[in-house]
Order: sequence, then structure tokens, then C-alpha cells
Amino acid sequence: MPQTILDSRKLLAFETLARLGSFTQAARELSLTQSAVSHAIKALERDLGCRLFDRMGRSVTITPAGSQLLPHAGVILTEMQHARADLAVFSV
Repeated sequence: MPQTILDSRKLLAFETLARLGSFTQAARELSLTQSAVSHAIKALERDLGCRLFDRMGRSVTITPAGSQLLPHAGVILTEMQHARADLAVFSV
């Protein structure tokens, strides 16, 4: 079965939620609704086949799988920012 490539928007939602520990704060930072962030996380968890966060009421804690993904997400998002910056010299 072919593996799907990780979606950058889902990764950004994941990294932001992991950093802030709050769906409300993540949504605010990303200019999204809480529902949109929640859906992005659920979709990423479905894509990966594992839980990335434990949710207890308003509390969110990262799981071991989420902790394993977090440094990769940071590298991927940073590289995407660098690629955009490198290509900015060619913008019209």
C-alpha cells in the first residue's frame, strides 16, 4: 500500500498545538477555528494510524507517537520556509 505524503497544513496544526498545548490558542495563532484545528489533527492521526495527542477535557498532552513526530515536523516546516525564502528572489 503506498504511503501518503504528509500534508503541510496538518503538520503546521500539529506543531502549533504541540507547542501551545491548547486548541484555542493554536486556532488563534493559525487564524483558524478550533474545529478546523481539531479536524486537521484527527485527519493527521488517521493518515498516520496513531494518536498524537491525549485529550482530557480542555487539556491536551502529546503522546509518545506525537513526541516522535514533533522533531520531524519542525524540520519539515523549517525546510519549507527556507525553500519559500530561497525562491522569493524569483518572484514576479
